[in-house]
Amino acid sequence: MCFDFTGKRVLVTGGTRGIGRAAVEAFLEAGARVAVNGRTEESTAAAIDTIGANENLVAAPGDVADPSGCEAIVNTALEYFGGLDVLVNSAGVASNSPIEETDEATWDQMLDVNLKGTFFCIQAALPALRKSHGNIVNLASDAGLVGDPNLIVYCASKGGVVNMTRAMALKFAPRVRANCVCPGYVDTDMVRRDGIDRASDPFAAEQALIDAAPLKRIASAAEIATAILYLASADARFVTGAAFQIDGGTTAGVF
Repeated sequence: MCFDFTGKRVLVTGGTRGIGRAAVEAFLEAGARVAVNGRTEESTAAAIDTIGANENLVAAPGDVADPSGCEAIVNTALEYFGGLDVLVNSAGVASNSPIEETDEATWDQMLDVNLKGTFFCIQAALPALRKSHGNIVNLASDAGLVGDPNLIVYCASKGGVVNMTRAMALKFAPRVRANCVCPGYVDTDMVRRDGIDRASDPFAAEQALIDAAPLKRIASAAEIATAILYLASADARFVTGAAFQIDGGTTAGVF
Protein backbone atom coordinates (compact mmCIF):
# COMPACT_ATOMS: atom_id res chain seq x y z
CA MET A 1 0.00 0.00 0.00
CA CYS A 2 1.33 3.42 -0.97
CA PHE A 3 0.77 6.48 1.19
CA ASP A 4 1.46 10.13 0.43
CA PHE A 5 2.60 12.21 3.39
CA THR A 6 4.37 14.84 1.33
CA GLY A 7 4.91 17.93 3.47
CA LYS A 8 3.30 16.39 6.55
CA ARG A 9 5.02 16.98 9.88
CA VAL A 10 5.43 13.87 12.02
CA LEU A 11 6.88 13.19 15.46
CA VAL A 12 7.73 9.61 16.41
CA THR A 13 8.70 8.90 20.01
CA GLY A 14 10.86 5.84 20.49
CA GLY A 15 11.87 6.30 16.88
CA THR A 16 15.45 5.06 17.16
CA ARG A 17 14.70 1.33 17.11
CA GLY A 18 12.09 -1.35 16.60
CA ILE A 19 8.60 -0.37 15.48
CA GLY A 20 9.30 3.33 15.96
CA ARG A 21 12.34 3.18 13.72
CA ALA A 22 10.37 1.32 11.04
CA ALA A 23 7.66 3.98 11.24
CA VAL A 24 10.23 6.78 10.85
CA GLU A 25 11.63 5.15 7.73
CA ALA A 26 8.16 4.51 6.27
CA PHE A 27 7.02 8.11 6.85
CA LEU A 28 10.21 9.42 5.23
CA GLU A 29 9.68 7.18 2.23
CA ALA A 30 6.13 8.56 1.97
CA GLY A 31 7.46 12.13 1.82
CA ALA A 32 6.95 13.29 5.40
CA ARG A 33 9.20 15.47 7.51
CA VAL A 34 9.96 13.48 10.64
CA ALA A 35 11.19 14.33 14.12
CA VAL A 36 12.90 11.31 15.68
CA ASN A 37 12.86 10.86 19.43
CA GLY A 38 15.28 8.74 21.40
CA ARG A 39 15.92 8.86 25.12
CA THR A 40 19.40 10.39 24.73
CA GLU A 41 21.08 12.73 22.30
CA GLU A 42 23.59 9.99 21.48
CA SER A 43 21.03 7.30 20.63
CA THR A 44 18.99 9.75 18.58
CA ALA A 45 21.99 11.00 16.62
CA ALA A 46 23.20 7.44 15.97
CA ALA A 47 19.79 6.45 14.57
CA ILE A 48 19.66 9.48 12.30
CA ASP A 49 23.16 8.75 11.02
CA THR A 50 22.12 5.18 10.20
CA ILE A 51 18.88 6.22 8.53
CA GLY A 52 20.67 8.94 6.59
CA ALA A 53 20.65 12.54 7.77
CA ASN A 54 18.69 14.88 5.51
CA GLU A 55 16.56 18.03 5.67
CA ASN A 56 13.40 16.01 6.33
CA LEU A 57 14.79 14.46 9.51
CA VAL A 58 15.33 16.19 12.85
CA ALA A 59 16.50 14.92 16.22
CA ALA A 60 14.12 15.37 19.17
CA PRO A 61 15.81 13.58 22.07
CA GLY A 62 14.28 13.36 25.52
CA ASP A 63 12.92 11.03 28.16
CA VAL A 64 9.17 10.43 27.79
CA ALA A 65 9.01 9.08 31.36
CA ASP A 66 9.28 12.70 32.55
CA PRO A 67 6.49 15.16 31.64
CA SER A 68 9.06 17.92 31.18
CA GLY A 69 10.88 15.62 28.76
CA CYS A 70 7.65 15.12 26.80
CA GLU A 71 7.18 18.87 26.54
CA ALA A 72 10.77 19.37 25.39
CA ILE A 73 10.45 16.64 22.74
CA VAL A 74 7.29 18.15 21.29
CA ASN A 75 8.67 21.69 21.43
CA THR A 76 11.75 20.62 19.47
CA ALA A 77 9.54 19.26 16.70
CA LEU A 78 7.34 22.36 16.72
CA GLU A 79 10.31 24.72 16.58
CA TYR A 80 11.73 22.88 13.58
CA PHE A 81 8.48 22.26 11.68
CA GLY A 82 6.33 25.18 12.79
CA GLY A 83 3.47 22.78 13.53
CA LEU A 84 2.56 19.10 13.71
CA ASP A 85 0.26 16.84 11.72
CA VAL A 86 0.92 13.41 13.21
CA LEU A 87 2.10 12.22 16.62
CA VAL A 88 3.16 8.58 16.94
CA ASN A 89 3.75 7.43 20.51
CA SER A 90 6.01 4.42 20.06
CA ALA A 91 8.36 4.69 23.05
CA GLY A 92 7.88 1.68 25.29
CA VAL A 93 9.46 -0.79 27.69
CA ALA A 94 8.53 -4.31 28.77
CA SER A 95 9.29 -6.72 31.58
CA ASN A 96 8.17 -10.28 32.13
CA SER A 97 9.17 -10.44 35.78
CA PRO A 98 6.78 -12.54 37.90
CA ILE A 99 4.45 -10.58 40.15
CA GLU A 100 6.26 -11.91 43.23
CA GLU A 101 9.52 -10.40 41.93
CA THR A 102 8.14 -7.11 40.60
CA ASP A 103 9.23 -4.11 42.63
CA GLU A 104 7.90 -0.57 42.63
CA ALA A 105 10.73 0.65 40.40
CA THR A 106 9.75 -1.84 37.68
CA TRP A 107 6.08 -0.82 37.98
CA ASP A 108 6.96 2.88 37.84
CA GLN A 109 9.24 2.52 34.83
CA MET A 110 6.66 0.58 32.81
CA LEU A 111 3.76 2.90 33.59
CA ASP A 112 5.87 6.06 33.29
CA VAL A 113 7.15 5.23 29.81
CA ASN A 114 4.23 3.32 28.31
CA LEU A 115 1.25 5.21 29.72
CA LYS A 116 2.28 8.46 31.37
CA GLY A 117 4.71 9.32 28.57
CA THR A 118 2.01 8.76 25.96
CA PHE A 119 -0.40 11.00 27.86
CA PHE A 120 1.99 13.90 28.38
CA CYS A 121 3.34 13.83 24.82
CA ILE A 122 -0.25 14.10 23.61
CA GLN A 123 -0.98 16.88 26.09
CA ALA A 124 1.99 18.87 24.80
CA ALA A 125 1.19 18.26 21.12
CA LEU A 126 -2.58 18.73 21.28
CA PRO A 127 -2.76 22.50 20.53
CA ALA A 128 -0.68 22.03 17.38
CA LEU A 129 -2.65 18.95 16.32
CA ARG A 130 -5.94 20.79 16.80
CA LYS A 131 -4.65 23.62 14.65
CA SER A 132 -3.65 21.26 11.84
CA HIS A 133 -6.62 18.86 12.21
CA GLY A 134 -3.96 16.22 12.78
CA ASN A 135 -4.04 12.82 14.38
CA ILE A 136 -2.45 10.57 16.98
CA VAL A 137 -1.35 6.93 16.70
CA ASN A 138 -0.45 5.22 19.96
CA LEU A 139 1.44 1.95 20.27
CA ALA A 140 -0.52 -0.43 22.45
CA SER A 141 -0.34 -4.23 22.27
CA ASP A 142 -2.42 -7.38 22.06
CA ALA A 143 -1.52 -7.47 25.78
CA GLY A 144 -3.68 -4.37 26.12
CA LEU A 145 -6.70 -6.32 24.84
CA VAL A 146 -6.29 -9.70 26.55
CA GLY A 147 -4.48 -10.78 29.68
CA ASP A 148 -1.07 -12.44 29.73
CA PRO A 149 -0.13 -14.05 33.07
CA ASN A 150 3.56 -13.43 32.37
CA LEU A 151 3.17 -9.72 31.54
CA ILE A 152 0.90 -8.36 34.25
CA VAL A 153 2.41 -4.89 34.58
CA TYR A 154 2.85 -4.57 30.82
CA CYS A 155 -0.82 -5.53 30.37
CA ALA A 156 -1.79 -2.83 32.85
CA SER A 157 0.19 -0.19 30.95
CA LYS A 158 -0.99 -1.16 27.48
CA GLY A 159 -4.58 -1.69 28.56
CA GLY A 160 -4.41 1.87 29.83
CA VAL A 161 -3.14 3.05 26.45
CA VAL A 162 -6.03 1.34 24.64
CA ASN A 163 -8.79 2.80 26.77
CA MET A 164 -7.10 6.19 27.06
CA THR A 165 -6.99 6.30 23.24
CA ARG A 166 -10.74 5.64 23.08
CA ALA A 167 -11.47 8.38 25.61
CA MET A 168 -9.22 10.84 23.78
CA ALA A 169 -10.88 10.02 20.45
CA LEU A 170 -14.20 11.10 21.94
CA LYS A 171 -12.75 14.19 23.60
CA PHE A 172 -10.72 15.42 20.61
CA ALA A 173 -13.30 14.80 17.86
CA PRO A 174 -13.97 16.15 15.34
CA ARG A 175 -10.70 18.11 14.98
CA VAL A 176 -8.18 15.41 15.97
CA ARG A 177 -8.36 11.65 15.45
CA ALA A 178 -6.79 9.24 17.95
CA ASN A 179 -6.16 5.55 17.30
CA CYS A 180 -3.84 2.82 18.52
CA VAL A 181 -2.25 -0.27 17.03
CA CYS A 182 -2.15 -3.49 19.02
CA PRO A 183 0.68 -5.68 17.75
CA GLY A 184 1.38 -9.23 18.77
CA TYR A 185 4.97 -10.41 18.95
CA VAL A 186 7.21 -8.41 16.62
CA ASP A 187 10.79 -9.18 15.66
CA THR A 188 12.47 -6.25 17.41
CA ASP A 189 15.55 -5.91 19.56
CA MET A 190 13.31 -5.45 22.63
CA VAL A 191 11.57 -8.79 22.07
CA ARG A 192 14.89 -10.53 21.47
CA ARG A 193 16.82 -8.78 24.25
CA ASP A 194 14.16 -8.94 26.96
CA GLY A 195 12.56 -12.23 25.94
CA ILE A 196 14.27 -14.62 23.58
CA ASP A 197 17.93 -13.92 24.43
CA ARG A 198 17.33 -14.05 28.20
CA ALA A 199 15.70 -17.48 28.06
CA SER A 200 17.62 -20.57 29.11
CA ASP A 201 16.74 -22.04 25.70
CA PRO A 202 16.52 -19.15 23.19
CA PHE A 203 15.49 -21.44 20.32
CA ALA A 204 12.56 -22.81 22.32
CA ALA A 205 11.64 -19.29 23.46
CA GLU A 206 11.52 -18.04 19.87
CA GLN A 207 9.46 -21.02 18.79
CA ALA A 208 7.00 -20.34 21.60
CA LEU A 209 6.47 -16.82 20.28
CA ILE A 210 5.94 -18.18 16.78
CA ASP A 211 3.43 -20.71 18.08
CA ALA A 212 1.54 -18.07 20.06
CA ALA A 213 -0.16 -16.75 16.92
CA PRO A 214 -2.54 -18.77 14.74
CA LEU A 215 -0.61 -17.49 11.71
CA LYS A 216 2.49 -19.16 13.19
CA ARG A 217 5.06 -16.44 12.83
CA ILE A 218 6.34 -13.23 14.38
CA ALA A 219 5.54 -9.94 12.65
CA SER A 220 8.16 -7.65 11.17
CA ALA A 221 8.42 -4.07 12.40
CA ALA A 222 7.70 -2.89 8.85
CA GLU A 223 4.29 -4.59 8.94
CA ILE A 224 3.34 -2.63 12.05
CA ALA A 225 4.66 0.57 10.46
CA THR A 226 2.28 0.04 7.54
CA ALA A 227 -0.64 -0.09 9.98
CA ILE A 228 0.60 3.10 11.66
CA LEU A 229 0.78 4.94 8.35
CA TYR A 230 -2.70 3.79 7.39
CA LEU A 231 -4.21 5.11 10.63
CA ALA A 232 -2.31 8.39 10.20
CA SER A 233 -3.33 8.79 6.56
CA ALA A 234 -6.30 10.42 4.86
CA ASP A 235 -7.45 6.92 3.92
CA ALA A 236 -8.41 6.49 7.60
CA ARG A 237 -10.16 9.85 7.91
CA PHE A 238 -13.32 8.16 9.26
CA VAL A 239 -11.38 6.04 11.77
CA THR A 240 -10.99 7.21 15.36
CA GLY A 241 -10.98 5.42 18.69
CA ALA A 242 -9.83 2.19 17.01
CA ALA A 243 -7.64 -0.45 18.60
CA PHE A 244 -6.20 -1.96 15.44
CA GLN A 245 -5.18 -5.58 16.06
CA ILE A 246 -2.22 -6.71 13.98
CA ASP A 247 -1.36 -9.81 15.95
CA GLY A 248 -1.56 -12.87 13.73
CA GLY A 249 -4.82 -13.85 15.40
CA THR A 250 -3.74 -13.95 19.04
CA THR A 251 -6.78 -11.97 20.23
CA ALA A 252 -9.32 -13.80 18.03
CA GLY A 253 -9.95 -16.46 20.67
CA VAL A 254 -8.73 -19.84 21.88
CA PHE A 255 -7.15 -22.08 19.26
